[in-house]
Amino acid sequence: MYILECSDGTYYTGSANDIERRLEQHRLGYGAVYTKNRLPVTLAYIEEYERVEDAFKRETSAKLVT
Repeated sequence: MYILECSDGTYYTGSANDIERRLEQHRLGYGAVYTKNRLPVTLAYIEEYERVEDAFKRETSAKLVT
């Protein structure tokens, strides 16, 4: 689970199996429409999980507070 800070001061929350690859996709404008329109983005926070289900649960809870 990761949180990106966008150029307009907003945050984007996501999760991925390969965080480095996913961050590169965001930085190149291929990650998500939300971040594509708010480049550049920087990694603000990261949590690692062994099970993808746990990462998705955490992502959902983080979205409720951001």
